Amino acid sequence: MTTNYHFCPKVVPTLAALLLLPTLVHLGLWQLHKAEMARALQRRYDELAKAPPLAVNSYRLAAAELGQRRVALRGHFESAYQVLLDNQMHGDQAGYLVLTPLRLAGSGVRVLVNRGWVPVGRSRAHLPPIEPPGEEVMVSGSAWQPASPKLMLAEPDGAAWRTVRENFDLARYQAQVPFVLPPYLVRLDPAMAGCYVCDWPRPDERVGMHLGYAMQWFGMAIVLAGFYFYACLERAKGQAR
Repeated sequence: MTTNYHFCPKVVPTLAALLLLPTLVHLGLWQLHKAEMARALQRRYDELAKAPPLAVNSYRLAAAELGQRRVALRGHFESAYQVLLDNQMHGDQAGYLVLTPLRLAGSGVRVLVNRGWVPVGRSRAHLPPIEPPGEEVMVSGSAWQPASPKLMLAEPDGAAWRTVRENFDLARYQAQVPFVLPPYLVRLDPAMAGCYVCDWPRPDERVGMHLGYAMQWFGMAIVLAGFYFYACLERAKGQAR
């Protein structure tokens, strides 16, 4: 004997579906949007990488010229105000990012240069050898504007200089050094003098992750829709149970 069912919406499942289904679909679309933004940003960076580097002979660059614009600099690295940014991973190994001011040739202008990653030494009590080249160098890299850390411990005025830091804020660093800096850093190209491991992250590295999250949200939406229709099915009146 064939059993007939009909769809009979119920209050609680319907309210739950109306609340959760749009949210799950929105989250999936949001992750797709983030993936496309990462692709678009990578395309822009790839285009900028093909352009000849902009020669920097002063600290002023317009904000529109930031964001992975390739630049060329000539000058001397100065280790006196060098910073090691701690808790930086490369693969499974802990280390530091080395940030060193470069004094531009023929001027007193400095530009802060990210010289890449170095591993932790024998212990954190023994810093790795990170002396920059002593002679004048010509280097190129990408200008970028670092984001300020969301949480930083307060430091009293006149706090002692710290080479090793857990986080880095360019405005705080500027207040501690006796020279003016531009509002950007330069990530050295891998083949440049004084560069360590300069394996800079690519925006499109996270595309797969965003797509995976999107599929999870859409999958949850499909499962919820299935449960909703199942919960709202009823046997037709008069059918045997």
